[in-house]
Amino acid sequence: MATKPGILTEWPWARLGNFKYLVLAPFVGHSIYTYFMSKDESQRDLVYIIILPLLLSRVIHNQIWISLSRYRTAKGNNRILDRSIEFDQVDRESNWDDQIIFNGLIYYIGYLLLEQAHHLPLWRTDGIVMIALLHIGPVEFLYYWLHRALHHHFLYSRYHSHHHSSIVTEPITSVIHPFAEHISYFMLFAIPLLTVTLTETPSITAFGAYITYIDFMNNMGHCNFELIPKWIFSMFPPLKYLMYTPSYHSLHHTQFKTNYSLFMPMYDYIYDTLDMSSDTLYKKSLEREAEVPDVVHLTHLTTPESIYHLRLGLASLASKPQSSKWYFWLMWPATLWSIMITWIYGHTFIVERNLFKNLKLQTWAIPKYRIQYFMKWQREIINNLIEEAIMEADQKGIKVLSLGLLNQEEQLNNSGELYIRRNPQLKVNVVDGSSLAVAVVINSIPKGTSQVVLRGRLSKVAYSIALALCQGGIQVVTLDEEEYKRLKTKLTSEAATKLVLSKSYNVSKTWLVGDGLSEDEQLKVPKGTLFIPYSQFPPSKARKDCFYFSTPAMITPKHLENVDSCENWLPRRVMSAWRIAGILHALEGWNENECGNMMFDIDKVWKASLDHGFCPLTMASATESKN
Repeated sequence: MATKPGILTEWPWARLGNFKYLVLAPFVGHSIYTYFMSKDESQRDLVYIIILPLLLSRVIHNQIWISLSRYRTAKGNNRILDRSIEFDQVDRESNWDDQIIFNGLIYYIGYLLLEQAHHLPLWRTDGIVMIALLHIGPVEFLYYWLHRALHHHFLYSRYHSHHHSSIVTEPITSVIHPFAEHISYFMLFAIPLLTVTLTETPSITAFGAYITYIDFMNNMGHCNFELIPKWIFSMFPPLKYLMYTPSYHSLHHTQFKTNYSLFMPMYDYIYDTLDMSSDTLYKKSLEREAEVPDVVHLTHLTTPESIYHLRLGLASLASKPQSSKWYFWLMWPATLWSIMITWIYGHTFIVERNLFKNLKLQTWAIPKYRIQYFMKWQREIINNLIEEAIMEADQKGIKVLSLGLLNQEEQLNNSGELYIRRNPQLKVNVVDGSSLAVAVVINSIPKGTSQVVLRGRLSKVAYSIALALCQGGIQVVTLDEEEYKRLKTKLTSEAATKLVLSKSYNVSKTWLVGDGLSEDEQLKVPKGTLFIPYSQFPPSKARKDCFYFSTPAMITPKHLENVDSCENWLPRRVMSAWRIAGILHALEGWNENECGNMMFDIDKVWKASLDHGFCPLTMASATESKN
């Protein structure tokens, strides 16, 4: 919101939520009906029905820019500003598609009202030239002075301050304005389109190209990485007056009183509002190399739809815990396309970057889905991808690489030991995070608990939890005789006295659960049972009268920067123990691997996490973080 919201700030359909697209339904339905169902050939107008594909192409165009910008700024090369983007900006910019709906309504209404807009030819040179001249002249000139007026304290506080709340811009920042401001912009951009229509010189190409040009320049100017090469301006020097660069407009968002022009800087030159550091920032951004982090967290995709929840995916979905959405089935063509791309690309990619004090962090993802980790024929392929990522990190001089989700699966690579054995010369420390995961689970058990049930597939973490609890005097109950025998072999004789085999599901209301917990078992436990997972993936929730805790995770301190997405199903600003473990490893300067059977001192790791500002995640804090 602006600091002092003025009239017509809210969009008319704001209260409709995701159903706002229904405002276009009558026009879409009418256009389809008249084109396909009309018996009168004169009623079948390609212009009318093509409006919907044009709107969809604009959505896709914007999304491509979002993904590209987030990837490039995470990678670091040619990045302009280093400041962070947080959840408040993501929430503020989540309605970026409102302007597409608004424009769509105007296009449909304009078509129905203007007879000259019917049955347009594909191409008309005179109309295209007229649009270009009208944009260079009236549109750019009027926008410049409108923009300066919007920076007057009266209009700025009521409207334009909403846009300038985003210091570090993303492509969609370009269209984040109050409703009234968008009306004024549309009136400006309508000048060329309305003129060619009334002079009967329009064409489908002219309309489509002009709208695409506006979207392209808007997105490019707010993408926060420089992509215009020097040779373009060297070949045609006057171009610097006719085309701005991302760094040029970025200065407007940091300096506020310079670089007012729309897309063509010539009016800043004419009226002496050019920022003198424009050329310097442009060159500096172009020369900037990719960032080398101190710590890398290596994760992977989970479900086919998880691509949308990545930071590179849909920004609004990425800012919320991963969950299934009813409309995902409508997106299956895009989902299938993304699966094919990840299958073909087959290389680790950068997902996001963060800053913890002076520690540079990056998250990399393996382009494999959860189901593929359980396919025997995929194991060697996945192991090779993980090993390539580790070797790349080692070559770049990265200090620590933590293995997330199934990348540290014992059956896959024995908690990362496979890579250390293959490459004994590695300098990068490979961390599976088991010690902190154990510490988080143990400290999630309610105080005063004397007995817990351990259920699910036994793992390195499960064995360590059982040993720590038994040594601490807490009775560990197992319901399976084979699991009981396997656990007993891992315990000391003294600790084994606290291990109990039982056939009853009512022995305790505190269950520590891993993979393999069935819904039938959940239905047998007493009401009010607390399920605390020790696995990377949460169990399915079969009971509404029980409590389900998060997978091992902690709340991050405020000085963790550039946090604008959620880690899988975890709430905002909550990070998995396996990911935190890598950060602690670098902060504490521990120069050893945590792989295979290797475990750190649990109390030492837990204390280090608290000392560095990470906080335990409680049921109350988890609920609060989701809101």
